[in-house]
Amino acid sequence: MSDWFQLDKEYMMSTYCRTKLAIERGEGCKLYDVDGKEYIDLFSGVGVNVLGYNHPKIVQTTMDQVTKSLHLPFHFLNPVAIEYAKKLVDCSLKNGKVFFTNSGTEATETTLKLIDKYRAIMHEEREGIVVLKNSFHGRTLGALHFTRQESVYQNFPKTSIPVYEVERENIEQLEETIIHENPIAILLEPVLGSGGIYPLSGEYLHGVQNLCEKYNVLLIVDEVQSGMGRTGKLFAYQNFNITPDIIQIGKGAGGGIPLGGIIVGERLCDVFAPGDHGTTFAHSSMGTALGLTVLNTLLDDGLMQEAYETSLYLNEKLQDIQKENSYYIQEVRHAGMMFGISVNDTNENVKKLQIELMNKGMLVDVTQGNIIRLLPPYIITKEEIDAFITQFISCMDKVAAVVSA
Repeated sequence: MSDWFQLDKEYMMSTYCRTKLAIERGEGCKLYDVDGKEYIDLFSGVGVNVLGYNHPKIVQTTMDQVTKSLHLPFHFLNPVAIEYAKKLVDCSLKNGKVFFTNSGTEATETTLKLIDKYRAIMHEEREGIVVLKNSFHGRTLGALHFTRQESVYQNFPKTSIPVYEVERENIEQLEETIIHENPIAILLEPVLGSGGIYPLSGEYLHGVQNLCEKYNVLLIVDEVQSGMGRTGKLFAYQNFNITPDIIQIGKGAGGGIPLGGIIVGERLCDVFAPGDHGTTFAHSSMGTALGLTVLNTLLDDGLMQEAYETSLYLNEKLQDIQKENSYYIQEVRHAGMMFGISVNDTNENVKKLQIELMNKGMLVDVTQGNIIRLLPPYIITKEEIDAFITQFISCMDKVAAVVSA
């Protein structure tokens, strides 16, 4: 058998620290390596595979679409993309419009250009965007400037657009920043994902909305990770009855195929003119067909509510573990199928815990060094959750015993 780890090191650029696990296929919530070993994936491909792997509706749409077209030039009308855009608008910002991208990062880039064009049209003197500390909005150069994680933005070149960083949940600091810096927009994740799964409170989000209305500031919600049903609503902001000007989508939108985009409210619908923006694969036939299938499955099958109820079951199990092991598990945070487990240990030992879980057939993510992040597929069963909980307790006890020894 090939040494996939060595071949990866030899031929693939090492922008991620990969484990020595070569995956061959997936089915439901499970992945299978090249030796046939089974794993329960509690991270769903970085939040992408919301319907799990090899979902029958995804497979059927793929088979149907591949006989029609994989891609159509953007010069022509694409009925499936139009139908998908209409449904997204109907479910979010009425009288809005959609621009499709290939990823969540590209959604951020599109937002930045749109806001700049809006400033020019409106002859706005205000500029700059307020973002939250430890937020994540992408890794390309424009988006990178607004990702407030030092390990990510490092010393890469910055855009000329001013960025103003504030603490989450501090509405007074936000208002002071708006007054003194005069920004054009606020960009935030309703649930900070890469930052450690920190759901913003309804009180804070309502406060943000009020400030945006008071000072005529655009509100942008980055729903790349928290959107597409992950919190029980199609978008996380909808849990709090606020109305953003722009919604950014990605990850789970395409059912496993690269797909992202922005949904904009009425006042931004016609800011872009032909030639202002574009990308070759912006509304590919396959991507938007799968996007529509994901959306229909979430809305028509009651899957979002089922997933939310299942998330409460997982949360209850994790909270019980935290109460019994508070010396080791500091806190468990959750917003639907998003979980952040803060571990009171070194980054090295939390990585060991992740590897122990992998060896026992459980795949989880670690973010911010000491936070175990779970983004399970929505179809995960209570039996699969129980299996994970059993192994989590066992692996935690093993690693914690080493720590205390």
